[in-house]
Amino acid sequence: MIERLFKLSENKTTVRTEILAGATTFLTMAYIIFVQPAVLSGKMFGTDTGMDFGAVTTATCLSAALATAVMGIYARYPIAQAPGMGENFFFVFSALPAATAAGFANGWQVALGVVFISGLLFLVLSLIGLRELIFNSVSPSMKNGIAAGIGLFIAFIGLQQAGIIIKDPASAVKLNTHFASPDSIVFFLGLLTTAVLHVRRVHGSILWGIIAATVLACVLKVTLPQIPSAISGDITQSMLNTRFEFAKALMALPPSLGPTFMKMDVARALSAKMSPFVFVFLFMLTFDAIGTLIGVCEQAGFMRDNKLPRAKQAMVSDAIGTVAGAGLGTSTVTSFIESAAGVEAGGRTGLTSLTVAVLFLFALFFSPLIAMIGGYPPITAPALTIVGAMMMQNVTKIEWKDHTESIPAFLIIIGIPLSYSIADGLALGFISYAIIKAFSGRGREISWLTYTLAIVLVLYFVLVRSRMG
Repeated sequence: MIERLFKLSENKTTVRTEILAGATTFLTMAYIIFVQPAVLSGKMFGTDTGMDFGAVTTATCLSAALATAVMGIYARYPIAQAPGMGENFFFVFSALPAATAAGFANGWQVALGVVFISGLLFLVLSLIGLRELIFNSVSPSMKNGIAAGIGLFIAFIGLQQAGIIIKDPASAVKLNTHFASPDSIVFFLGLLTTAVLHVRRVHGSILWGIIAATVLACVLKVTLPQIPSAISGDITQSMLNTRFEFAKALMALPPSLGPTFMKMDVARALSAKMSPFVFVFLFMLTFDAIGTLIGVCEQAGFMRDNKLPRAKQAMVSDAIGTVAGAGLGTSTVTSFIESAAGVEAGGRTGLTSLTVAVLFLFALFFSPLIAMIGGYPPITAPALTIVGAMMMQNVTKIEWKDHTESIPAFLIIIGIPLSYSIADGLALGFISYAIIKAFSGRGREISWLTYTLAIVLVLYFVLVRSRMG
């Protein structure tokens, strides 16, 4: 049955490989289980939004499991989904305050209603095929530019999470030179283990790297406190201040969903004051999803004649996840760029996604253990860095000698990581693509839809993004 549904032989994979790939993807994105409730509840910022931390945790796992299972069974792609980073911050810092400012006492419920409506619109666009048309209108060079840009982005995220790249007032970011800190030691062991095993073509190299990093983190946690107190210096202090914490238990019961379940206020979300936020969420979801889908599928080799088979099915899963997520009590659900880690580990079918979905359900009961691994970024950051390196090979497929293709693709490559947004990076590329083609006398090479997208994106920047800051 598994062979018939997922066509493992045709995709040159095995059940073992798919399960390992699913575990790899899950571990690299497990942080969302803990980050999402911290953001939506306001605990991350020392405030109280009114949303229950435990309920959001459960809603996050359930919505991720549902959307990812739909992706695996309906679209049969190894792409995992969960509440998106970026959309959750926009929920807390824009939609929720706007609802409160509009006089609605139940701000978070109105914001959930906004997410619900945007998800329904997203579903309609997916079913009528508009998102698929957008997807297919992107040229091969632009698709490969998106893949490379996302690769840089996730590698940058990995290096930041591990504390290797840190903020700097003078240059924005800089290299952290405390290489003897436990964070750095764990990261580099995981990175080198993964890289060496990958070069030697060992299956599950990324997952083995995560396991090796976890073991080292446990060893350092036990041994570092025994360093004699007489030893002093910045290096020793940085070693003692490790962020890693042992799991306090192996299992725990899932938190109640009651405080957020079906609490969205759709009626007030339809008010004139909240309508702009519906379209911003719709825009962010559309371009984040398309960008991630292109990046991961280009990396996996799923594209056929610049088109993605079953693109509509893949896009419908995002919409279903968002609608269900709003009902459960969490923000916009979208495809995760961390899926590229599973693809690099060998995942090629929906069985990888189904594995991720099952692990999200298990996470409800094993949250202490998942928190130990996913809550310590140096363990999972090497996977993101290695995957970023692998995705950069797509730059060789860009038509560099055709500047009408290469310049917009380059803007996407640098725009995604430097703007810290897939959607904004894509917007830079699409706008410049239409303008360069038009004014170089080659405007007929692209479709009317591309020009329409460029105009919409310009309006988005002028009317929406400029007000968001």
